[in-house]
Amino acid sequence: MKCPRCVQVIHRGAGSCPHCGFSLVDADERFGSEDVRIRRLEDVAGLMRSVERQRVEAAMDRFEQSFPQLFFAVYTGLPEGRSDLRQFGFWLLNRAAFEDVDVSRPNERGILLTIDPDGKAAGMSWGYMLDAFLKEEDTFLCMSRAHAYWVEGRFAEGIVRVLEQLSLVLEKRSRQARRDPESFERKISPPVVRRKVRSLRGKSAKAKERKGAKS
Repeated sequence: MKCPRCVQVIHRGAGSCPHCGFSLVDADERFGSEDVRIRRLEDVAGLMRSVERQRVEAAMDRFEQSFPQLFFAVYTGLPEGRSDLRQFGFWLLNRAAFEDVDVSRPNERGILLTIDPDGKAAGMSWGYMLDAFLKEEDTFLCMSRAHAYWVEGRFAEGIVRVLEQLSLVLEKRSRQARRDPESFERKISPPVVRRKVRSLRGKSAKAKERKGAKS
C-alpha cells in the first residue's frame, strides 16, 4: 500500500510509515478516534437523487453477488475544513461500522470509494485481504472510466462504471489466483486490528434480529 500522507510505498502491516511516521493515530487526531456507524452508500454531499442512489445500490448488490466475500461502499463529501481525501478514506475504512453489511464481510475485505466534489477528487481504499488482488493502477483505471461522467455531474453513472471495471479486474485476478494460489497468499499483508468495528457491526446485526423477532 501507499502511505496516505506521503504516498510512499509501505508494508501494510507497518504500525506507521517509515518515511513520514504517519499512522492511524494521526488520522484519528484529524478525524476522530471513535468508530462511526454508516451505511454502504453515504451520499453526505447530496450528489444523487433517490432514483440514482437506488441504481448505485443495485450495482453494489450485483458486485457483491459476484464476489460474496467482499463488499463495496461509497462516501461522498469531506469533513468541513479538510482536503486530505486519501487520509480520510484510510481512516474511514478503519473506523466505519457498516450497518447494512453482514458481519461475514469484514472491513478487511471492503472497498471504499470516496468522492470529494468540492476538491474534484476521488479515491479508493481497500482492506488488507485485497492487497494481492488490487493495485494503485487498477483503481486509477476504474476511476478513469468514471471521470467523464463525474465531470458532467453524473455521479451515479460514474460509480456504476467504477463497479463494472472493478469487477473485470477482480475476475482477472481471481483466475490468476486459482492458477497460482501460493503466490497470492504471500502477497496478503497481516491484519490491522479492527475488533471494535467488528463488535459494533455484530451488535447492530443482533439488534436487527431482535427487532425482527418482535415484529
